[in-house]
Amino acid sequence: MTMPWTADLGDGTYRNPVLNADWSDPDVVRVGDDYYLTASSFGRVPGLPLLHSRDLVNWTLVGHALDRLGPDADFAVPRHDCGVWAPSLRHHAGRFWIFWGDPDHGIQQINAEDIRGPWSAPHLVKSGKGLIDACPLWDEETGEAYLVHAWAKSRSGIKNRLTGHRMSPDGRELLDEGTTIVDADTIPGWFTLEGPKLYRHDGWFHIFAPAGGVETGWQGAFRSRTFDGPYEERVVLAQGTTEVNGPHQGGWVRTAAGEDWFLHFQHRGAYGRVVHLQPMRWEDGWPVIGDEGEPVLVHRRPDAPEQPVEAPPSSDDFPGGRYGRQWQWTANPRPGWTVGHGGDGLRLSCVRTAYAHDLRALPNVLVQRLPAEEFTVETGITLDAAEPGAKAGLAVLGDAFSWIGLEAGADGTARLVHRYAETVAEHERDAEHPRPAPGAAVRVRIEVTRGARCRFYADTGDGAGFQASGQVFAAAPWRWVGALLGLFATAPAGTGPSGTAGFTAFRTTAHRTPERPRTT
Repeated sequence: MTMPWTADLGDGTYRNPVLNADWSDPDVVRVGDDYYLTASSFGRVPGLPLLHSRDLVNWTLVGHALDRLGPDADFAVPRHDCGVWAPSLRHHAGRFWIFWGDPDHGIQQINAEDIRGPWSAPHLVKSGKGLIDACPLWDEETGEAYLVHAWAKSRSGIKNRLTGHRMSPDGRELLDEGTTIVDADTIPGWFTLEGPKLYRHDGWFHIFAPAGGVETGWQGAFRSRTFDGPYEERVVLAQGTTEVNGPHQGGWVRTAAGEDWFLHFQHRGAYGRVVHLQPMRWEDGWPVIGDEGEPVLVHRRPDAPEQPVEAPPSSDDFPGGRYGRQWQWTANPRPGWTVGHGGDGLRLSCVRTAYAHDLRALPNVLVQRLPAEEFTVETGITLDAAEPGAKAGLAVLGDAFSWIGLEAGADGTARLVHRYAETVAEHERDAEHPRPAPGAAVRVRIEVTRGARCRFYADTGDGAGFQASGQVFAAAPWRWVGALLGLFATAPAGTGPSGTAGFTAFRTTAHRTPERPRTT
């Protein structure tokens, strides 16, 4: 088994993306010799992933800061494009702070002394519709605190502007009604200004903020001698002659060695928003990012002690029946979805639902990000449920979905099924004719190639080995979220015991290592 993607090339250089999965809208902070990163988690639970690195290249997933989304009733069902948008991570007064905007409820804040928690309960700093991309700043020289945020037009009717507030030093209250500190409608050619990150540097207030849209936009920088402005603007990172589309929205960090770096995302369709690391320097009071304002693909590593080659996990043996940190539910979980046991392997209850025909509507799907551009995922499935219609499977889940697994037939015996639904479809269809599954067990495999094209396979244990199933399925993203790998178990609506399903040895394996791009 190999990691699906490693950014560290082992020769003093790294390649982008450093996080080749959907770690959307990243923000980063350094504390001592350690770097920490969080990202948008939208409607998945737990939310606010927390990653750790010692060199900005090799990252591990250490946990999540948000156990549940609120209000609980709103997130009892999947709301894939809602929830946690574009968080900001800071360290101040001996504590970690995360601010984010929920576009339907307002700006929230949590904090903790240790990155691994416990984290405080969410505190609503500013209520309202369309308040997104919140970022605080504590001015260590003056003791004053500030907050800046953007707007979602879908909820507020407002976009393309940044609003600034004075904030109480404890991060709990805003001290004024807020003013527009950057109105991009007044800047020729600028649109969809959002995602601000607020900094103080060399006597200036600096706002790093993207514009132009996630697929085709650019990274902007603004500066002013006063928080209220007026602000000058400059484009500091754009696609240029590269293949890195829409390079923007992220965070600046200065290393212990005094180097400046910028982490940002690139939108890549079904793969979501992958994270790139760009060198950065200051020139004439402005940041210069990448190779004179264009993204680099390969570059020397940051000046830091050599670290083990690492990446966030994707494979899982489910030791002791527990799933790893890389998994999230598609809504707030409920007791009984997982079944405890003493051995390895995951056991899920076949949750009764009237929506088993549409995985997009199910809260009890355990999901994780696509871990690379080209990879294979494989797992074993057993179905311990004789009720007709009980089923369990491995899915590629997005605005369209496809899954392969087991279903109990009319006589209660297990059969192999492979189903899919198009983006516009409200009900899944067979992708292949069902066939018997002796022993109610099957091994399933999905091979994902460039363009997120997915070929499904199954081995029912009949001696024929893995057989291809159905047509190639092109994975589809949600509106703001990449496609997901998912495990699920369901049963028809009703009462009484519904059975369980088991999943063993979940494995993701790299297909190949891409050709080495040019070094900058």
